[in-house]
Amino acid sequence: MKRVFGVKKDKEPPPSIQDASDRINKRGDTVDDKLKKLDAELSRYKEQIKKTRPGPAQEAIKARAMRVLKQKRMYEGQRDMLYNQTFNLDQVSFAAEGLKDAQQTMSALKSANKELKGMMKTVKIQDIDNLQDEMMDLMDVSNEIQETLGRSYNVPDDIDEDELMGELDALEADMGSEADGVPSYLQPDKEEPDLDAELNLPSAPTGSTTAPAGRSNAQAEDELGLPTVPRASVRS
Repeated sequence: MKRVFGVKKDKEPPPSIQDASDRINKRGDTVDDKLKKLDAELSRYKEQIKKTRPGPAQEAIKARAMRVLKQKRMYEGQRDMLYNQTFNLDQVSFAAEGLKDAQQTMSALKSANKELKGMMKTVKIQDIDNLQDEMMDLMDVSNEIQETLGRSYNVPDDIDEDELMGELDALEADMGSEADGVPSYLQPDKEEPDLDAELNLPSAPTGSTTAPAGRSNAQAEDELGLPTVPRASVRS
């Protein structure tokens, strides 16, 4: 049966854009090589025409130059056509690459969206609000603890700040009225005045006293400087 009907051949896959572009670029390189050869040949003919005198020989050289010039124009048209095809293929390739990038971007976005939805199920806004409230309460309690621990034991709680400000103002006024700006309670204590000198009182008697000149019988004195009392003598 295979001999009668033959074997079905597998179809070749269609060429890709890159394959078509590579093939056109190879053709364009071949045309460029031919144009270079034609340019070199035209240059040689130009030199020959300059060196040859007008006549049949010069006309023959010009005819060959015209033939080469026509070939050059034909190849230039082919090259331009190939360049246009390459440009079109490049545009299609860019569009295809852009679509592939868009597909990959969409796939990545879908995967990220799915992951975000799964994560959002475990994280709730109400839980976050409750956590924030608890943290604020804990911070308030911590501040109260710090204030309590930092309170001075010697300062009473019932001190009137207005009264303290009044005393401070009075101290400042006192300092302004005192000499050299030093309040009276900070100045050194003065010596107490001598009360005996102020009252003009006589001084206390000392242990050694002299009897007056007109007095013949001096009385004895005791240890304290006082006159002794005479003792009575009893006669029999």
